Amino acid sequence: MDALKIEKISKRFGDFYAVKNLSLKIPEGTIYSLLGPNGAGKTTTIRMVMNIIIPDEGSIQVLNEKMDDKMKNRVGYLPEDRGLYPKMRVGELLLFFAELKDIRGQEARNRIDSWLERFDLANWKFKKVEELSRGMQQKIQFIATMIHQPDLIILDEPFSGLDPVNTKLLKDIMLEMKNQGRTIIFSTHRMEQVEMISDNICLINKAEMVLEGKLSDIKQQYGKNTVILDYDGDASFIRTLPDVEKIDDYGKFMEIKMKERSDPQDLLNKSVGKIRINKFEVREPTLNAIFIDKVGESNAQDNIGH
Repeated sequence: MDALKIEKISKRFGDFYAVKNLSLKIPEGTIYSLLGPNGAGKTTTIRMVMNIIIPDEGSIQVLNEKMDDKMKNRVGYLPEDRGLYPKMRVGELLLFFAELKDIRGQEARNRIDSWLERFDLANWKFKKVEELSRGMQQKIQFIATMIHQPDLIILDEPFSGLDPVNTKLLKDIMLEMKNQGRTIIFSTHRMEQVEMISDNICLINKAEMVLEGKLSDIKQQYGKNTVILDYDGDASFIRTLPDVEKIDDYGKFMEIKMKERSDPQDLLNKSVGKIRINKFEVREPTLNAIFIDKVGESNAQDNIGH
């Protein structure tokens, strides 16, 4: 069964299309990433799934049913715009959110204590939310999203404000939820997180889908024409080589797209002796490179967000 089925939905605000003719099928027990530049339509899509706004056209089925208040108890939703009450104490706040999902009494308290321990927040249970750092508040928001053990989990920018340690913890929890048969849909600007954990992706640009499918299949379609070069020295000469189509240069690291039918070995031979080569690898392009290729450099510079 599909956890989410979207058929030809559109949403307009005046003459502006926020989402146009979008169709998706997301299988149960998978991790699915929604990607796109700022204003592409990802958050609008998520809000339509959650019945916060209604599509002008098309239909949405969540866990094989239409979204309603009963269905929302099977869904966990972490919005991009956080919704915590700063004057409430952490434990009281989480108990409030649990009771909204009909989790009460000792069962609710046990779940709260377990989650706070896991996120190393037990000592903050009786602190006011406003006393917590941004990253701590993000973890509290995530606990509130998960407290009722939802079947479908929708996370809009879940890694925002998290340091590397807590990013890894959240990633591990997401994989754990998947292994339990739950479905996770998330939007993020962190391409490395998408590549590590996503089964499928959908790239939206200017309200319309431009790329969708299994991440492994998408990368294979691009072929092994990308060179990952980790180096020291002046590598500016690489830009002048005839077999090089495009370069994404980070100063001591390059992702180089080679022209069709070119031989990466020629690039290696021409680089030896001119720079110190710490790593030279030929592989499929990174998701970041695919994103830039499909969306265009001008959009990509805005970074991935809404």
